[in-house]
Amino acid sequence: MTRAETCVVACAEAWRGDGAVLAGYAGLIPQLGARLAQLTFAPELLVTDGEATLLRDGRVEGWLPYRAVFSMVAAGARHVMMGASQLDRFGNQNISCVGPWERPRSQLLGVRGAPGNTVNHTTSYWVPRHSPRVFVERVDMVSGIGHDRGAHEIRRVVTDLAVLDFETPDRSMRLRSVHPGVTVDEVIAATGFALTIPAGVPATREPTEEELKLIREHLDPHGLREK
Repeated sequence: MTRAETCVVACAEAWRGDGAVLAGYAGLIPQLGARLAQLTFAPELLVTDGEATLLRDGRVEGWLPYRAVFSMVAAGARHVMMGASQLDRFGNQNISCVGPWERPRSQLLGVRGAPGNTVNHTTSYWVPRHSPRVFVERVDMVSGIGHDRGAHEIRRVVTDLAVLDFETPDRSMRLRSVHPGVTVDEVIAATGFALTIPAGVPATREPTEEELKLIREHLDPHGLREK
């Protein structure tokens, strides 16, 4: 079992219990997570090829043109796992620029669909490199809004070190689990603000034998997850 495989399962778990919603994702690990969830505990989940085709176990099961996605977003019938260049304690996300927005040091993607996603439906995040440069006290620009700004629901943040959520009285970020081999102190040191740390932080669930077989032989036989 590798760290990447643990992250795939952690991403899959973010969609548990959602029912028949559209799973959106940015990146290979969340994509594998959504497909794994659909094949195991979330058969109702709708998964696309990233364009206009709905897939089930690699087979076409429907057509979803781009214009129809906006209706699903507005209706709250989507749960997307986006990336983040910066995140703060309440889940405010930045993918637009680094430095003052009036004259940034680096120009990034722009806000893209982050405002509509975070206002209308459940949003989670995948961060492949957990560091204080990503987990900051204050984001340089708010692209996707957090719980202190009225977000619909920021559910999970999955990183290469841990899983975090917002199940606190003020809906600020909490350490939910650490991946096998990672310590709580390592996560704290890699975070640029004070996390809520429960009394006992469990290890992230490891893949079952069935899940490992699906990941290794069916979903990603070429091992791209490890790159």
